[in-house]
Amino acid sequence: MSRRPSGLSRRLGDGAPVPFTGSLHPKSRPSPFLSIGLVLLGAFLIIGYLYNSASGRDSFHTLRFQAVGSSCTSEIFQALPYLKNAYGDSMRKILHVGPDTCTVVSRLLREDDTEAWGVEPYDLDDADAKCNSLVRKGIVRVSDIKFPLPYRSKSFSLVIVSDALDYLSPKYLNKTLPELARVSSHGFIIFSGYPGQRTFKVDELSKFGRPAKLRSATWWIRFFVQSKIEENEDAIKKFELAAAKKHYQSGCQIFHLKSFI
Repeated sequence: MSRRPSGLSRRLGDGAPVPFTGSLHPKSRPSPFLSIGLVLLGAFLIIGYLYNSASGRDSFHTLRFQAVGSSCTSEIFQALPYLKNAYGDSMRKILHVGPDTCTVVSRLLREDDTEAWGVEPYDLDDADAKCNSLVRKGIVRVSDIKFPLPYRSKSFSLVIVSDALDYLSPKYLNKTLPELARVSSHGFIIFSGYPGQRTFKVDELSKFGRPAKLRSATWWIRFFVQSKIEENEDAIKKFELAAAKKHYQSGCQIFHLKSFI
């Protein structure tokens, strides 16, 4: 951001006469050397600003893209290879919970030996033909996750939830997290945004009913402890090791949690 030089003004007392320019002493006129120096200084500042802008343009746009358009649901596709390393055969029967679950389920169904189902927490007013087909077959269900999930206990080996819990208050999280643990047999995974990372469009407020509350890792871990939900340390280590080998860094927070025994 450029700084505007503040103008200097001469304070005049009330009733004090204003001197005519002709009465000013010749030495009060600005020196030509001073003017040249100011011009050169301004040129150097402009060149330096343009250089810094050019060198930092790519990183600025990258951060801006992540801040405005990022989605933890789309992050699942990036993390999928590392999830396979962490969970192995447990990736064969998956339930995804969150917005755009039709896209996630369709992608998972293309994986070898993988069964996938989905829960869409919000209305599917703009669903395409493929998504409507998944709903008709019962593969995808529209269900308010503030209430018990429409599945029996341990119906799935693994549950993945994204971009859904950020819209729930602690009151409802106390009900939803145990449900995610109940319907899974080998654990559940939460993809959540970082605080201050993303901004949401106005039309999302009408769909979700409230703005997202992006919470810190410290907040989530404290909440897990209070809810007596344990982190899956074994899965965490395997996931982080596989991700480190490929220099993968998630744009979202990823929590690996155990199912209730």
